[in-house]
Amino acid sequence: MAGMVAGMGAGTVVFDLDGTLADTSADLIAAANACFIARGMGALLDPVADQLIAFHGGRAMLRAGYGRLPQDMLLPPGAEEEDYPRLLDHYAANIAEHTRLYDGTEAALETLAAAGHRLAVCTNKPEGLAETLLRELGIRGHFQALIGADTLPVRKPDPRPYFAAVEGAGGIAARSFLVGDTETDRKTASAAGVKVALVAFGPEGQALERLAPDAMLSEFAALPALAKAWLG
Repeated sequence: MAGMVAGMGAGTVVFDLDGTLADTSADLIAAANACFIARGMGALLDPVADQLIAFHGGRAMLRAGYGRLPQDMLLPPGAEEEDYPRLLDHYAANIAEHTRLYDGTEAALETLAAAGHRLAVCTNKPEGLAETLLRELGIRGHFQALIGADTLPVRKPDPRPYFAAVEGAGGIAARSFLVGDTETDRKTASAAGVKVALVAFGPEGQALERLAPDAMLSEFAALPALAKAWLG
């Protein structure tokens, strides 16, 4: 009977990946810098100062780097289209050299699962890379579903990837919420009609309060209590 009650009360917690579950910025920036270095431009991005750029994706990093070139250094036509697949290849080969889980990530996932909640990942990282990274970090087994940028024809903030993640985990959207770290996650939750908790330990920190999320998480240790309050 207790197991049945726990199952009935279970909900689904959907996580973003980069900047939410793990700090992937150093490996992302290293991949972009590898492209710049190959063109003789040097390392144009800083792994600390440019963390936030990294979480906006590969093309954002490339464009930020190109924008720092001296005026007398011309960028070849089509450079971005050449460099983007090179960036992905370099990143795939070095995906977890510097990446680390945020403090308390795995303990929170275990506690949520023990409470009967279903867990899923909905990320704008390509699905194959997300799959590899979660396995490298040793947490893939915690998630019943994974939806990446290329799993569907659309990506966040379109709500369809979120709904697919919830459904893939065996849950229903009405008993789910999103944990993320960007305005994209805030917009995704709004479009899906669900609550969102934004993490305060990513590169933007408490500045994310400007997005008026339903909750701010200062640490993952607070997530199980939040899930209990929101999902029962």
